[in-house]
Amino acid sequence: MTVTTAPSTIEAQRTDTAWSELIDKVRDLGQYPTRTEAERVTRIVLSALGGHVVGDERVDLARALPEAAARLIAAQIPATRPLTAQEFVDSVAARVEGATPATARWDVSSVLSVLPKFAGDDLVDRVLRQLPPGYALLFGRAELTHHIN
Repeated sequence: MTVTTAPSTIEAQRTDTAWSELIDKVRDLGQYPTRTEAERVTRIVLSALGGHVVGDERVDLARALPEAAARLIAAQIPATRPLTAQEFVDSVAARVEGATPATARWDVSSVLSVLPKFAGDDLVDRVLRQLPPGYALLFGRAELTHHIN
């Protein structure tokens, strides 16, 4: 007797695997003691980011990330005004119990720095062009500059 797996089950396993890979990368980069802590931080940071990425970049980012991450991004109402990078970190600090500005910056960078592995550098560059100056450092990059000649 041969047992076959339904396509929806295979897709669910693939999605769970991608989410697990994202969480494992955040845990490793952020040196979180548990997977649960890494997942909690990831959910908070992606939810915060979701309100600040709009348009095609938001759609493309959601498509590039694992389904659970995509839902966190897509579920957010777009912000009425873009937050500076520091305000963004402060908004994450307000969501994380016991966080300081330094630990919140660590959390944000631990999550955002793994996104290029899933979304690719080109999409991350497009997202960064949409955000106020200062976010590139949170993504683990040098700040993008535009030279006008």
